[in-house]
Amino acid sequence: MFMFKKIVAPLFFPVPLCLEILILGLILLWFTKKQKAGKIVVSFGVGLMLLFGYGTIQDILLRSLENEYPPLMDLQEVDDVKWVVVLGGGHITDPSLPVTDHISKPTLSRLVEGIRIHKILPKSKLILSGGKVFDQVPNAKVMADVAVILGINRSDIVLEKDSKDTKDEAIFIKKIVKNEKFILVTTASHMARSIALFKKRGLKPIPAPIDHSVKKGQRITPGVFFPNSGKFRNAEVVFYEYLGLAWAKLRGHI
Repeated sequence: MFMFKKIVAPLFFPVPLCLEILILGLILLWFTKKQKAGKIVVSFGVGLMLLFGYGTIQDILLRSLENEYPPLMDLQEVDDVKWVVVLGGGHITDPSLPVTDHISKPTLSRLVEGIRIHKILPKSKLILSGGKVFDQVPNAKVMADVAVILGINRSDIVLEKDSKDTKDEAIFIKKIVKNEKFILVTTASHMARSIALFKKRGLKPIPAPIDHSVKKGQRITPGVFFPNSGKFRNAEVVFYEYLGLAWAKLRGHI
């Protein structure tokens, strides 16, 4: 089931979806007599690309996800919390590169935020979560290696190396934190689903979202007048999270 959702879900992501529609239109134009239908399908595919490229709709949906929980700025109210949990966000182990180049941008953002909070709460322990998915090294271990480079003592790090997805992380992290409160660090768009999955397991997470994709710019830049790949990425995040929420509800995980 894990591999099934990893293979099927990307078919509905913006770029594959646009390509699927455009290929269907070209097949109709080149290999059938349904020229009008082919033109309509191709036009729809191009229109969809423009819609994703400018990004107004997905930015609204993404902002809704990211703003559900505010960033954890004031830590005075949580100074008694013992655990800071950082969820893994992927990596690629490449021995020819330094370990700081192995982790993905979401993982790095989450880790840096977790370290920031941990340093403000010196009595806390840093739980780094993420197992082996498509790599021979657990995501948690790679994060730990980077955390040590960034000045964290290994004695302050606890690894959760068995999970494959967020649902698994909730199961395995519960074995560590028991019934205690903990600060949960993950990407802002991923926080709503994470909180729902963790609370379903009876856990007590305090959200600390990071790596926001939709930000309030202080000035208008020339880039807003042109479609760009970043908007496609935002659309992909929206598709991924809403599909993830729907799947979790369907499976009774939230």
